[in-house]
Parts: sequence; structure tokens; C-alpha cells
Amino acid sequence: MNYTEQFLLIAAVHLLAVASPGPDFAIILKQSIRYDRRTAILTSFGIATGILLHVTYSLVGIGVLIASDERLFNGLKYLAAAYFCYIAWHGLKAKQPVEQSGIDSDASTDFSENEKNINSSAAADNRPSSYKAFFTGFLINGLNVKATLFFVSLFSVVIDPQTPFNIKLSYGLYMTVATATWFVFLSYLLTHHRIRYFLQIKGYLLDRVMGGVLLLLAIQLLISD
Repeated sequence: MNYTEQFLLIAAVHLLAVASPGPDFAIILKQSIRYDRRTAILTSFGIATGILLHVTYSLVGIGVLIASDERLFNGLKYLAAAYFCYIAWHGLKAKQPVEQSGIDSDASTDFSENEKNINSSAAADNRPSSYKAFFTGFLINGLNVKATLFFVSLFSVVIDPQTPFNIKLSYGLYMTVATATWFVFLSYLLTHHRIRYFLQIKGYLLDRVMGGVLLLLAIQLLISD
């Protein structure tokens, strides 16, 4: 298999992995609903940096060590499950916004006025700092043991061991950039003014659903072999 074919295979596998619903998607949806575009984008960059972490230890062989050492792997698994539960708890206790009752009772209210009220309410939220938003994305992805296994498998099975280091590095950088691009795009989409308007009204339900998804992922991590 030449490098072009190898890259196309890696790109296809990575696309399926990054686009599938999981903790990364759940946290971006949560950040978009609860906060704003800037917070979601910073979280997206954190997720991409988590990818770079996986790529780095896969390149130097630490990923194989983690996957083969049961104590290290279980330690990472429990840490990830605990963090997922922490994020899930905040999602599950999401409350219905105050504006909901007013909007439901007055169907004749102008859309732009409703949107203005929603945005004003969002501005009053206690948004996380840039560092916290970034670090949240980094931890969600960096602690994901499924991502660990994915990259270990990718670099040890899909990518030929004889592939030069600089080619492997270019694959890793591509996946990092592709991940950032996907989640930044998702952040823009979810925070578009019309979509955000809907999410700010009904988003607390999605917040709870995503909290439930993260909780199920945490449970799945704990009971998986």
C-alpha cells in the first residue's frame, strides 16, 4: 500500500470516528447550549489538542504500553469515567430557562425580540474562562480510553510499521487539524442565531440528554473489559 492509499484509508477511518456521536460531540453540544460560540470553539481546540496527545504517545510507543498494562489502562479508564460523570451531572441538572414560560404564553411575540431576550439571558451566564473551556475539551478527549485504543490500533495495524516517522507525523497532524475543523464547524452550526434560539429554549432538554449519554458512556467504560 502506497502512502496515498494509506492516507485515504486513515482519513476515511478518522472521519467515521470523529463524526460519530460520543463524548466529544456531547461536550460541544453542551457548551453551545449553555454558553456561546467562543466557548464551544475553544472547547473544540481542546479536543483537537487531545488528539495530538494520542498521536504523540502512539508515535513514541507509550500508547502500546498503556493498552498492554492492565493497571495503567484501568487507572485511565476510571479517571475518564469519573470525569464523564462530573460533566454528566451538570448536564442532568440543567434547568428550564425563565424565558420559556413567557414565550409559550405569547405566540405573537416578535422573533427578533425573543432572540434578543434569549441572548441577553445567555450573556448573563457564568461562562467558563478561555482556559477552562479549552481544558474541558482536552480532558474529554485526552482521557477517552476508546480514543487511546483507536490510535494505538491505527498506528500499529493500519499504518505500516515501516512507514517513515515524518509520514506518520503528517498523518497525526492531519487528524488533529481535521478534528479541530469538524468541531469548530459544529460549534458554528449549533450557535447559528436561529438554531441557538431554539436550543436556548429547548436546549435544557438536550443538555439533560447529553448528560445521560455521558453517564452511559461512563458506565460502559467501567463495565467494559
